[in-house]
Amino acid sequence: MFPIGDVAELPTEHIEAEIERLAAGIAATSARWLLLVGEYDARGAWGTWGGVKSSAEWVAWRCSLTPRAAREHVRVARALRNLPKAIAAFAAGELSYSKVRALSRVATPESEEDLVEIATHATAAQLERIMAGYRRVSLRQANMAHEERFLSYYWNHDGSLRLSGSLPAEEGALFLRALEAARDGLFESGENGSAEPHQARESGENGSAEPRDASPPRPRSVDALGLMAESFLASGPAERKGAERYQLVLHSRADGRFHLGDGPALTPETAKRLGCDARLVSITERDGEPLSVGRRTRSVSAAIRRALEARDGGCRFPGCNARRYLDAHHVEHWAAGGETSKRNLVLLCRRHHRLVHEGGYSIGFSENGELEVRAPGGRRVEANPKLRFDLPFRPPETGPLQIGTGERMDLGMTVDGVASAIDRANRDGHG
Repeated sequence: MFPIGDVAELPTEHIEAEIERLAAGIAATSARWLLLVGEYDARGAWGTWGGVKSSAEWVAWRCSLTPRAAREHVRVARALRNLPKAIAAFAAGELSYSKVRALSRVATPESEEDLVEIATHATAAQLERIMAGYRRVSLRQANMAHEERFLSYYWNHDGSLRLSGSLPAEEGALFLRALEAARDGLFESGENGSAEPHQARESGENGSAEPRDASPPRPRSVDALGLMAESFLASGPAERKGAERYQLVLHSRADGRFHLGDGPALTPETAKRLGCDARLVSITERDGEPLSVGRRTRSVSAAIRRALEARDGGCRFPGCNARRYLDAHHVEHWAAGGETSKRNLVLLCRRHHRLVHEGGYSIGFSENGELEVRAPGGRRVEANPKLRFDLPFRPPETGPLQIGTGERMDLGMTVDGVASAIDRANRDGHG
């Protein structure tokens, strides 16, 4: 039993160091726990407990997890039984559970060595995006998604309406863009609803458990859905209009693969259909000339905005994963001679944009061209400092937890690298 009452007396530096050490310890302990869960599942030992229908149900019961979390842990445990290199890095405290979970959706015994190497250089959030980008959709899957789309509803006993549905990728992306537009409209009008108590729940797995700042609450998706219904009833069907920020962005790659923004992969057939009769922005993933409007204006054009979104993918402030409500920030201020070009602009969420302008933080580029952020006192803000795992029970021969460098990544290039590694592994495995 560790002491509890001493936490308030600890120096901040000690707290930071212990948080990092314990995070590495949690990773190593989680690996052991998942190994045991995988073996227990393989033996079917849960069947000896009357009334238990699956190993996930037993884990949820005996380990005090929600059913959804238990099912995901069992899925990962099953996958790890066939991924010896991933489980070894996990057990050594080098990979976190979040990274292993992402790898387990794609990796095979033949490809895991390359994927584990990628995982050591990417942050957990980046790795999730890389693995999601790789998961290609077959034509059969795309057709099934279209045929099986549905929207159902029923009235609860308390008079509320319960909705449930499933949409194919392109329709789902369009629906989310409409929700985003409606939320922005509510926010700009000051009609924020009762967002704060439910914000974390609606953010999903990509949300943050950190305390929220004191900024005004954002409208909830349910408020936006109500506005969408009211708007349609008021104006009826209309030709699709709207600002550039709500257009769908289709990324196409040289090898014929497509995906919607940071969303799901698409088949070439689906991409071609969308291009026939849709307000769609297509970005070909090739090295191109930097977009620039020179010194004539400081306004960011729609073309530059699209290029920034394709390049940055979200807020560039270290450690921030925000991908909505972003501003284009001039690294060298326009008034000081900085041009309005892609090379002089970075995307920042509104909270971090305020920190750079009013909070005393500075942002610039290092000698090697990487973005560099410094706090008011001059201390560099690192995206992902290396964690050190030196708890007494840790084997001395293991290394530090690999959490990624936090540098900006080229999502398309990285996904292509994953695809090449898996294709090469598949060829070697069947050679």
